Amino acid sequence: MSLLRRLLLFKLGALVGMLVAAAFFKRVVRSRGDAESDELALVAILDGVELESRAKAFRGGSMLAWFGGIEADLSEAQLADGARLTVHALFGGIDIATPPGWRIDSEVKAFAGGIDTPGAPDDPGAPVLVLDGMAVFGGIDVRAAAARPAAGD
Repeated sequence: MSLLRRLLLFKLGALVGMLVAAAFFKRVVRSRGDAESDELALVAILDGVELESRAKAFRGGSMLAWFGGIEADLSEAQLADGARLTVHALFGGIDIATPPGWRIDSEVKAFAGGIDTPGAPDDPGAPVLVLDGMAVFGGIDVRAAAARPAAGD
């Protein structure tokens, strides 16, 4: 058997193995948290998850996108002190929208993936959300949501 054929069979086997493992974990690992939750654990395996948070003291939690995607809108959430969000994207993507005044401290690592976080705001007293985790063949995007007009404007 040629080297190329063996390599292709190995890659096919690895892909099928990852998909079978993802399908198994999809049944076992569930998302926790809702729009009012101060902590959440969002899991998107072979599908997508959307959340618009209105938490009064958002402390963070975790997000896992494995062959799936997560879209989390935190623009209406209020941040608690020491908030930390762990994000993992494996062949998937995570999109997080924050209020314009938040500072994002990213400790996320990437391997053949991408991470995009906004620059620090001018206000040194801005609330801080610490991100950690990893993007492997996936992407994590954190952006400031557009400011909403005040009521009556």
